[in-house]
Amino acid sequence: MTPKNTLPADDLNRIRHLDTCTVSNAIERFNVRLRNEGFVHGSVYCQFPHFAPMLGYAATARARASSAPMTGRCYYDRMDWWEYVLSLPEPRVLVLQDVDHQPGIGAFVGEIHAQIGLALRCVGCVTNGAVRDLPAVENTGFHLFAGSVAVSHAYAHIVDFGEPVEVGGLKIHPGDLVHGDRHGVHTIPLEIAHQIPEVAAGLVAEERELIGLFRSPDFSLAKLAAKLRQANQA
Repeated sequence: MTPKNTLPADDLNRIRHLDTCTVSNAIERFNVRLRNEGFVHGSVYCQFPHFAPMLGYAATARARASSAPMTGRCYYDRMDWWEYVLSLPEPRVLVLQDVDHQPGIGAFVGEIHAQIGLALRCVGCVTNGAVRDLPAVENTGFHLFAGSVAVSHAYAHIVDFGEPVEVGGLKIHPGDLVHGDRHGVHTIPLEIAHQIPEVAAGLVAEERELIGLFRSPDFSLAKLAAKLRQANQA
């Protein structure tokens, strides 16, 4: 599938400094999707919660580990897969759907794959499957979001790539803008992404004002209700 339009580098940098909760709140202001859509459910976990947020364009694939591939040994043998990754705009995020009946039998990403990903300007991986080599990958700064951790890669291999995948209940298309941190992973609609930093700044200011009210010795529910009415009319 053809990747979608990309953002200017300045817009990417501004979004990259925002946490996922703030960006999610900003997306809600545009009413471009339902509030119970657009994010990965709790079945996928951030392996390195102290890392700064991850932001990049999705390079999608489906993978399997329970049985041996028809050809090749493991998916870093698939030069066509890596060439596809390079065809997408950078920064890139590997998004791998484990299509085994029992996801997580084998780890798809470990130290070697993280190093290849970094060489190809990838900043992280999101999968409902398993990962491994956590200390080594952590030292590289490569983000991992995974459903589980596994000892072995088993028969991990790519089934196909370049098509929409589903990870943790979220359908992700090639070229989607993927944002993740300790709170989880979501996608940012590209049609509104350039407006996110400004809207997020306004939301943060509103929250600080509310917190200031909560901490005030003059706090009352009447003042809170007035403040909320004011915010709803803005």
